[in-house]
Amino acid sequence: MGRFLARRLLLSIPTVVGVVLVTFVLFHVVGGSPAAMVLGQNAGAQAMEEFDGARGYNLPLFFGSWTRCRILEDVDFREAAASERSRWGAAEGGGVKLAEGEALKVPYLYERPAGERWRLRVWYRGRLEGDQGGDGESIRRADREFAGGESEGVAGGAGGAEIVRAELRRKTRGWWDSQLTHYAGQLARLDFGTSTSLNRPVAEILLEGVGPSLMLSVPILLVGLATSLALSLWCAFRKGEWEDRLLVGVCVGLMSVNYLVWIVVGQYVLGFRWGWFPVWGFESWRHLLLPVLIGTATGLGTDVRFYRAVLLEEMNKEYVRTARAKGAGSARILFGHVLKNAMGPVVTNVALALPWLYTGSLLLESFFGIPGLGYLSLNAIHSSDVEVVRAVVLTGALLSVVANVVADVALAWVDPRVKLA
Repeated sequence: MGRFLARRLLLSIPTVVGVVLVTFVLFHVVGGSPAAMVLGQNAGAQAMEEFDGARGYNLPLFFGSWTRCRILEDVDFREAAASERSRWGAAEGGGVKLAEGEALKVPYLYERPAGERWRLRVWYRGRLEGDQGGDGESIRRADREFAGGESEGVAGGAGGAEIVRAELRRKTRGWWDSQLTHYAGQLARLDFGTSTSLNRPVAEILLEGVGPSLMLSVPILLVGLATSLALSLWCAFRKGEWEDRLLVGVCVGLMSVNYLVWIVVGQYVLGFRWGWFPVWGFESWRHLLLPVLIGTATGLGTDVRFYRAVLLEEMNKEYVRTARAKGAGSARILFGHVLKNAMGPVVTNVALALPWLYTGSLLLESFFGIPGLGYLSLNAIHSSDVEVVRAVVLTGALLSVVANVVADVALAWVDPRVKLA
């Protein structure tokens, strides 16, 4: 068992790395600018840069010694808008023309922070100060590195120069200093960042939400498992008779009704009209009765049909016919042999549902006001709280990897035919 677990966990490492990389790409590359989502598109450049700096978003994505900054947007004067050209004092139809010895005046959006090192890269025609050679017509590139309080040092040489493109970069602490390594370092410390909407550590928010989620999802799983197994056994016992056909028809009907319909009808009829259950809040155990009932009912159709198919498959095998030939009754065969041998798919199905216990039910928690992780996730999406959404997605994905390992071990535990090689 120990060797199997060690080998299985080692095989899970590439999967975990892949999950982390996919999550990083989704929220750092594809998702756009978190600063723009939280602060708004019209926020100032300095405010957005400070937001990114506090969360590591102002670093290169993967690797690199230089990174972009909002103090100066990249500009190509051949394609720039009129407002951008006027800010630099660019000539109509051309770039920024420098007289002999004239220094380039860079229109920073705010004052450069002290203690940083910068690189101004320009593409130009003509001559810059200190140039050697050049035909004066071809476009060449020049880099100038300077500290926070120093001058950029870009000046026109003999005959001046025309700047056609410019970009500014801030130096990082090293080639490895990037958003990816910053994110991996946070995860290694179990630090999920700080919520932008609540201004609290995301780890604390997750710990607060996991309790209500488990109080809702665990009863749904246990009650649903016991009920669906009992109904499946009854269907298998009464195979082909009217009870079996009726229950299968009911299961198909349960699967056909949208999840949201169950919630709305349950709240209106059982809660509002009949007053059997409270429909909002998390003050006592009574507030969990209706969502647990709805959550159990919505999953019965799928589970009963799945477990019924598993049981009927077992009942058609050779050992069942042998037991019948020896005179064993249907009840003994069903409960003493078939159910035991059918526990493999049942355990696997339950193990793969374990991550759902953590993440909770988004619709149930939202409609019933249960402050679990599903409810928190929906609020985080509405408020563009990238840190919380990213932590919930990543944790759920990692728990899925763990659930696969648990499913393998549990399958070998309930089925002696499975060997942990």
